[in-house]
Amino acid sequence: MASRAGKAQTIVTHARRVARIVVRAGLLILLTFSMSGPAVAAEVALLVEAPQILEPTAARIRAMDLSRLTDALADAGLDPPREARIALLTESHPHARAVAPWVVAQALGERDIVIFPSRVGRYPHDSLESVVWHEVVHLALTSRAGGRPLPRWFHEGVAMSVEGWGAGGRARLLAATFRSPTLTDIDRLFASDSAPQTATAYLLAAAIVTDMRRDIGDAVPGAIAARVARGAPFAMAFAAETGMTPADAAARTWMAYRRWAAWVPMLTSGWAVWYGILLLAFAAFVAQVRRRILQRRAWDEDGLRPEEPTQADDDQ
Repeated sequence: MASRAGKAQTIVTHARRVARIVVRAGLLILLTFSMSGPAVAAEVALLVEAPQILEPTAARIRAMDLSRLTDALADAGLDPPREARIALLTESHPHARAVAPWVVAQALGERDIVIFPSRVGRYPHDSLESVVWHEVVHLALTSRAGGRPLPRWFHEGVAMSVEGWGAGGRARLLAATFRSPTLTDIDRLFASDSAPQTATAYLLAAAIVTDMRRDIGDAVPGAIAARVARGAPFAMAFAAETGMTPADAAARTWMAYRRWAAWVPMLTSGWAVWYGILLLAFAAFVAQVRRRILQRRAWDEDGLRPEEPTQADDDQ
């Protein structure tokens, strides 16, 4: 009996040891997964300096929630900057007088942003939030490239694609694509003192990068910039990640937009409008007949049917 009791005690002791090992292993696994899980996107610290007259605008910027921006940057293969130092300047500031009047903001290096609040609302920046988003993307892209230079069209195209541009911009783009502008043409438009020409440059750059991200992958801007940071020339980095030259990417974008634009005259011609009206009228007639059939079926099922109107009723 004593021997059996000793064996039982030994079994219990081993069972307890195994249980402790299992518990410890489970805790270790949970800790490992929690440490290797997806990292929480870092918040961008907005450090805003402004004269007293612009303090309400500064407070509005400090209160911005940039969580959606950090997600959009991650999709583009970019890391948000830890902080963005934003200087708000009035029109009387020497720096405001030194730049073109259509310049709404500037990103300088990897941390600094200058904004002229009185100019917000001019294309492509239709709100203060969009200005901050756009310039923070520039900071993130410059940081990803290790401070090495990137073409202006690529910088602005990435910023526009992350910030987002709507159907209105796409409509304005159609006329510009018919001329098949080269990347040199786009750089020339960016350097222009004319606001309309600069706006066209923004649209063209946004179209190239947006199409590239859709066809190659959302994170391709960050991958290109990372290759540049490692010392590759931009053209080589672009080709390595996309399988085509920047010029080929532009030409493919214009071709795609022209194919789409070819349908616009057909959809807006007179016969197309009348054809659409006839279709709508026919659809309305079918819907009305269907409602009558369903109503009469419901009356038949309930054993009820309203009295048929008489000729006198029709004449009244």
